[in-house]
Amino acid sequence: MNTEEGINNLLAKLPALRTEIGKIIVGQEKVLDEVLITLLAGGHGLLEGVPGLAKTLLVRTLASATDCAFRRIQFTPDLMPTDILGTEILEEDHATGKRFFKFNEGPVFANIVLADEINRTPPKTQAALLEAMQEFEVTYAGKTYPLPQPFFILATQNPIEQAGTYPLPEAQLDRFLLYIRIQYPTEQEELAILTGTTGNHQHQVNPALTAADLVQLQQLVRDVSISPDLVEYVNLLVRATRPITSPVAFVKEYVRWGAGPRAGQALILTAKARALLRGRFAVTAQDVQTLAYPVLRHRIVTGFNAEADGVDTDWVVTELLAAIKLPSPILR
Repeated sequence: MNTEEGINNLLAKLPALRTEIGKIIVGQEKVLDEVLITLLAGGHGLLEGVPGLAKTLLVRTLASATDCAFRRIQFTPDLMPTDILGTEILEEDHATGKRFFKFNEGPVFANIVLADEINRTPPKTQAALLEAMQEFEVTYAGKTYPLPQPFFILATQNPIEQAGTYPLPEAQLDRFLLYIRIQYPTEQEELAILTGTTGNHQHQVNPALTAADLVQLQQLVRDVSISPDLVEYVNLLVRATRPITSPVAFVKEYVRWGAGPRAGQALILTAKARALLRGRFAVTAQDVQTLAYPVLRHRIVTGFNAEADGVDTDWVVTELLAAIKLPSPILR
């Protein structure tokens, strides 16, 4: 893998991955791009959209195209933490007659986990994923169990305005690398969906990557270079989201809480993944600015003034990108 030929062979599999997913998923190029960036960066994604936009189908297709162990968890109001993590059961050794507790792994023990409609379950159950998402392990009854690698959670949620939803706690939101919004398809895309899904022909998705390939790609992402000036720009951008330290007046007016250091880490890692996805080994300013939206939109908490003026976090990010100038060496 460390040889130039090995790296090139690995990168050559990424277009094939897109092709396989494209057999099932029509359009949604930006969404697919952000999902793949999240996967390559070794994080987790939160995918938001109204019902019927193929959020679940996208995750299933990704799992089929990567030849990874896949589990789906349907989040409901009565779901319990043990339904996610697993539980101990009492068993008996028939040879000795001794009884012992055995841990039965829950559905979180997979390479790709779909947390479907995560905001339809109360915060207590949502919090069961925190350790798994951050530490890539599960602790039960004082014992720690490592999760398989790679480990990727893609959670879907319906807009919080819909009935029967619970807002995700800020601590859990922060552990999602990207907050991805999926929109309605274009007219032509919707026409292609109607044509392709109402007949007898079924497309076969073939694995383009293995789990081992994904682990190697995640390691390779961290080797992508980023200039000190761009790191400084990321730092300035993230710090400008905080009302206390922001040099921008509208942040003090509209924002209650800004992004923490994890946002800067996420922005750099995902910018590296975007560069690698495009066959580059160096991050550009465009990588950083493009990913500022899905990185920051769930890490900025707006206040009452913002709600009154119709200001959302994407608007805040747009204005911040205009206000915080790139360091001059990058512009030259």
